[in-house]
Amino acid sequence: MPSDWRPNTVTNPKSGFSFSEAGAWELIAQLLEQGHPIKAIELDNPPGVTGYVMKHQLGDDERFLYIKIHFGNGKIIGRSFHYDY
Repeated sequence: MPSDWRPNTVTNPKSGFSFSEAGAWELIAQLLEQGHPIKAIELDNPPGVTGYVMKHQLGDDERFLYIKIHFGNGKIIGRSFHYDY
């Protein structure tokens, strides 16, 4: 299953340090709780599975963050967490 999960390459503007694994999930939870826009997409791998994509600007002058998750095996699976290309 392809994945580009790299929270340690994204600087958290609040701390000035890279996101940790836990920090990435905390941000995702906050965005979902705040009703941040999320787009459903069909994944190529695994085929037929729905993924969910969010793009979030970390700060006023910051690049966008690309986040992709999907549901599987009774849990949320992180697929992408990196700067948007």
